Amino acid sequence: GVLALRGRLGELGAALADRSQRAAIIAASLAISVNWYLFILATAVDRVTESSLGYYIFPLVSVFAGRWVLGERLSPGQWAAVAIAAAAVTLLGWGLGAMPVLALGLAVTMTVYGLMKRFVRAGPLVSVTAETVWVAPLALAWLLWKGSAGHDALTWALLAGAGPLTAIPLMMFAFAAKRISMATQGFLMYLNPTLQGLVAVLILFEPITIWHMVAFPLIWTALALYSVSSWRAELRARRSAARAAASGTTVI
Repeated sequence: GVLALRGRLGELGAALADRSQRAAIIAASLAISVNWYLFILATAVDRVTESSLGYYIFPLVSVFAGRWVLGERLSPGQWAAVAIAAAAVTLLGWGLGAMPVLALGLAVTMTVYGLMKRFVRAGPLVSVTAETVWVAPLALAWLLWKGSAGHDALTWALLAGAGPLTAIPLMMFAFAAKRISMATQGFLMYLNPTLQGLVAVLILFEPITIWHMVAFPLIWTALALYSVSSWRAELRARRSAARAAASGTTVI
């Protein structure tokens, strides 16, 4: 609807018809759909704390994907932050005494989604719409199979309201994915599981253990260390560019 009002439906058609983009769009569509399913499942079975853990693990997987798939480099400070975060997540998993399957699934699918978005040339609004178009037939088939009986008007209103709450952040994510490194993208995503964890404990009253109280501050420390290290690296790069510009040298 938004694309139609803005006269951009032609861009959607071009994105869907572009063979070079089709594989990335379909892969992104499937990855985010599985991610949605696992997140909703975790919420339905009172495991929001585990979904929070999944989004804490995601930046670690994202960092390694950026390093080994895209060849991105990390500074010593950033590697230290990764090590601290990895230790925190490992400690939390060991302390809880169970393999967090839902958490691992959320982390992997979100990483795949972020990687695929880097290979999609279409803008955020067009790319998210194209992903939805590809998965819509599967969703429609599921609804026809399961039927819509047993849901009242309030439930349908809540489901409809969840649409914009899902689509708008995805468009913002797609916009950012092309403009920042995978590592930075991953660590910024720590804000998401922190809020999820607060909702799980303060609103849904899920239990929080001593392992959570140890792991979460470690992860916040890692985030702070990574942020400071990234800021210093960016500042050095700007100073170098400024000096090069002043001397008439081109920095590549």
